[in-house]
Amino acid sequence: MVAPCAQWQNNSKTVSEFNAGCRTCPRLASYLKQTKREQPTYHAAPVPSFGDANPKLLIVGLAPGLHGANKTGRPFTGDASGELLFQTLFDLGLASAPESKDADDGLQLFGVRITNAVKCLPPQNAPTTEEVKNCLPYLVDEIKNLPESCNLLALGKLAHDAVLRAYGLKLSALKFGHAANHTLPDGRKLIDSYHCSRYNTQTRRLTPEMFSDVLKQAIR
Repeated sequence: MVAPCAQWQNNSKTVSEFNAGCRTCPRLASYLKQTKREQPTYHAAPVPSFGDANPKLLIVGLAPGLHGANKTGRPFTGDASGELLFQTLFDLGLASAPESKDADDGLQLFGVRITNAVKCLPPQNAPTTEEVKNCLPYLVDEIKNLPESCNLLALGKLAHDAVLRAYGLKLSALKFGHAANHTLPDGRKLIDSYHCSRYNTQTRRLTPEMFSDVLKQAIR
């Protein structure tokens, strides 16, 4: 197992060291290599977290999108899933711009940090349980370095389950549900939301109003 990813890219500085060369998962490593051949300009490597170094809220997503974070090297950047996320963060005064298309666009987050349960692009956007577990030390390390008052927002059940695993909890300990509010062993709050994917927004399973409400709840 490669040492946990420790570098968190802040808005303008590096907090610690990140191992972008992690190739622990053979399937993901092979897929990244294939993607790089097909799209030479893509990042096609593990994607570090991004945002405020001392956040009030850590947003945990699933994994990099093929033409989003896997392309740009920054979570939700250039991805359809990021459209609702960054617009809502901007509306709440938590981001400097309402969209994020490129890792060099100067976007800043205020009091918020964004990461993924799995750092590498998975085929069909579906990591295996083993791949989630391989990435778990990264999430554990990230949570340990958060301010004590920082809450967590899980985007989707896989992210919710990854947080539970990071705390050593059984997956049955806290049930996922949109806007569900859980207390973690260290006293932090874990708030759940449906993932802000295009599928969820187009089917109205997740509306802008629903997402804004859950973000307000999480940032308190």
